[in-house]
Amino acid sequence: MSSHAERYAAFRRRQSASSAAIEAFQGLYGFEFDPFQIKACKALEGGHGVLVAAPTGSGKTVVGEFAVHLALNEGTKCFYTTPIKALSNQKYNDLVARYGAEQVGLLTGDNSVNGEAPVVVMTTEVLRNMLYEGSSTLGGLAYVVMDEVHYLADRFRGAVWEEVIIHLPESVRMVALSATVSNAEEFGEWLQQVRGDTTVIVDEKRPVPLWQHVMVGKRMHDLFVDQEAESTGEGDEGSEGGRSRRKRERRRSQQQRPREIRVGGRTLLINPFLSRAAEEDARTTQLANRRRHPQSRARGNVRPRTRFAPPSRPMIIEELDAEGLLPAITFIFSRAGCDDAVRQCVASGLVLTTPEEADVIREYAESRCADIPRADLNVLGFDSWLRALESGIASHHAGMLPTFKEVVEHLFSRGLIRAVFATETLALGINMPARTVVIEKLDKWNGETHASLTPGEYTQLTGRAGRRGIDVEGHAVVIWQAGTDPESVASLAGTRTYPLNSSFQPSYNMAVNLVGQVGRRRSRAMLEASFAQFQADRSVVGLVKKLRKHEEALEGYAQAAECHLGDFMEYAGLRRALSDRESSLAKTRSIRRRDEALESLETLRPGDIIRIPSGRYSGHAVVLDPGLRHDLPAPLVLTVDKQVKRINSGDFTVPVRASGRMRIPKSFSAKSPRSRQDLASTLRNKLKEQGTEPTYERGRDRGDREDSEVKRLRAELRAHPCHGCADREEHARWAERYHRTKKDTDALRRRVEGRSHVISRTFDRVCGVLEDLEYLSGDSVSEDGGRLAKIYSELDLLVAECLRRGVWKDLTPVDMAAVAASLVYEARRGDDPYPRVPEGRVEEALKEMLRLWGELNEVETRHRVSFLRRPDLGFVWTAHRWARGDRLDAILSRTEMTAGDFVRTAKMLVDMLGQIAVAATDQQVRSNARKAADLVRRGVVAYSSLT
Repeated sequence: MSSHAERYAAFRRRQSASSAAIEAFQGLYGFEFDPFQIKACKALEGGHGVLVAAPTGSGKTVVGEFAVHLALNEGTKCFYTTPIKALSNQKYNDLVARYGAEQVGLLTGDNSVNGEAPVVVMTTEVLRNMLYEGSSTLGGLAYVVMDEVHYLADRFRGAVWEEVIIHLPESVRMVALSATVSNAEEFGEWLQQVRGDTTVIVDEKRPVPLWQHVMVGKRMHDLFVDQEAESTGEGDEGSEGGRSRRKRERRRSQQQRPREIRVGGRTLLINPFLSRAAEEDARTTQLANRRRHPQSRARGNVRPRTRFAPPSRPMIIEELDAEGLLPAITFIFSRAGCDDAVRQCVASGLVLTTPEEADVIREYAESRCADIPRADLNVLGFDSWLRALESGIASHHAGMLPTFKEVVEHLFSRGLIRAVFATETLALGINMPARTVVIEKLDKWNGETHASLTPGEYTQLTGRAGRRGIDVEGHAVVIWQAGTDPESVASLAGTRTYPLNSSFQPSYNMAVNLVGQVGRRRSRAMLEASFAQFQADRSVVGLVKKLRKHEEALEGYAQAAECHLGDFMEYAGLRRALSDRESSLAKTRSIRRRDEALESLETLRPGDIIRIPSGRYSGHAVVLDPGLRHDLPAPLVLTVDKQVKRINSGDFTVPVRASGRMRIPKSFSAKSPRSRQDLASTLRNKLKEQGTEPTYERGRDRGDREDSEVKRLRAELRAHPCHGCADREEHARWAERYHRTKKDTDALRRRVEGRSHVISRTFDRVCGVLEDLEYLSGDSVSEDGGRLAKIYSELDLLVAECLRRGVWKDLTPVDMAAVAASLVYEARRGDDPYPRVPEGRVEEALKEMLRLWGELNEVETRHRVSFLRRPDLGFVWTAHRWARGDRLDAILSRTEMTAGDFVRTAKMLVDMLGQIAVAATDQQVRSNARKAADLVRRGVVAYSSLT
């Protein structure tokens, strides 16, 4: 217990680091701020931009909320941006609860609430669009908070974050909140370069310690042991429920020294029990492989086996409950797997709530879903979902109805849901901390293959473990599977950070917006300021140093090769040219000889006696079959040593000639040893009768003597002044070093040039495409280009072309919804490769869109870019049916699509139709696009709740 004097000294230190405004702000919270939070708030108050990189759950959003607090006190504006709509909704509710609905607005693709408020929560794309459009809402903006800024590494959406950072007015102070990344200082340097004075604050300490475990069979074991515990058998990394048992296990494991693994400069000791379990599994797998049929073993592909069968999902939850480790999030990298896990737990009779808690859950869930028609609730499986909720069990994934997900998030945050089975999307920003995180498998499908989790993904998932202010410690549990390697798990768990790499690249929409605002030259300069180019330039630094060393070496070699009689580098060039010419002629002769050998093999007949000049079977042989292999002659022969072999042109350095003939008996069988012996004996006798075989003479190819280029080069060499130098060969050695180093130097220079100005080169290619299509002309944006500037989509250029060429002019609103669906949907694995589409106008319009896409693809190929994916027809029929008024149950019963996927894709379709309506100049297309959006925006698609 610290003394009164020590506590007072600590108070004075905190007071000196803080300020009156920060102290007042801290009073709004129920806890004392950490040093990194105070430091960041102080920097922000002092007029600096701030980058805060800290672990998930550490409270870095406090810094973003301080920017909101400052804006309200100063009478200015603050925009709080998030990467996903669900997180925007959550932050909006938090800020409304603190400051009131009149002070806070929300702008996402789905909602527009009080958009002119002093504090507006929005998705990052909304802010990007505002910047390009020069929105009046930007007036008075003083602060922008970019939550989850590490999203800029996302290869699909990451460019948006860099666009915002680059294009925000210099007067706006930015608060960038990031997960702990290993290159935070590098990212901070870039922010200072493009945004001015930016304070970088990195805090790697988790507010709640995280203990790592592995569940082997039905029992949980610590992943790591420490030196002290290993020597004394004391200390544990677990919960109280299993502490004494794991102490006993540790004492038993002292007989085996734990394996060491070094991660990030730290030495970690792996639990010996896990190492023994892996060894036992390896022996089990080896034994099972020995028992397989020899042909099966030859095929390889040994499936790992284990003595420790993974427990069922209900058993895992029961074990965690017994250890006092609930609430828990179990990550299963499959939506169907998450739903199956919930069904298994409910079917097993698992109940994690009291009757009173179940009543509260039911009341809340029913009130939140009251506006959804009962018929739709039946289709969505509301009753079974509610039954699982009442037991304290739920799933959470992108295939769920958004309202259902929001209910799960709310109940879990209140502690009423105690077991959630989720896909990795839950780890991306939603505030749902748990005491324990369970990872069922350490690999997942990435769209192309089953890939192992990266340290960054593992850190992101386990970052949910440990609730600040509630849990003393958090727990991460990996389920032991066949083939689990403790060292791999330890490496994942021990690597606390991962690098942040830019995914930025110019797009067509970005190009026309930038050129229209600031012209081509300034646009290139702005894009050169991107984090992508900053990182590319950093990566070039080492190459440039190496290039300089090579250039210095070239100077030294050139000096060493100097000759007092003349220009020795010129003389060395002649020698090299002569050598290259002679090598080329030798290669030509070799190819000619091979062709002649091939032609001669084609003339052989059964019974021809030949001599094989080289190879394994050199010597005399008789041709049994002139046969072909892969359309090339490959005769079957019998050698004098009784070997039956197939030969080819590789065995002949010169054309083959038959030196005689002999008869092959009709009864001869190549498989019969007796037949081979008799024929080989006959061959030897025939050779004796023939006498000495004419030898194969390679013969001198006079092509080089007659080559005029060789004659000329030799004459120039003899006439050169340096040819008579006494130190000629010494000079030549230095000249050869110069030549080899020059080749390496040129290759290095090409690599440096390839990485330098890579973003601006891509921008020039994009502009080249746009100029070919007449969207740009120098620094001028055409009327069609202005239309393109209003379209924010992967297929922006295709949409603009369809509008320009009137592809959608004769469509009805229902048809319009169907064709626009091809612009927003991307098929998942297992989708029908030949989806149904409505006949008539829709089918014709889609054919024209695909033809246009092919034209654009050719233009892109000419300019060496590839941005436009092929339109996907997988949602066309579904969108058509929904727009014409079909019931939800009728639609979902005919498709593999989940309700959540349907709602999400339909909302994307509404957004796309809205963009088409804004960009279209044809009144009929504009009207039909708006009507189509209204037709799609109904039922579960229209329902959205913020409370």
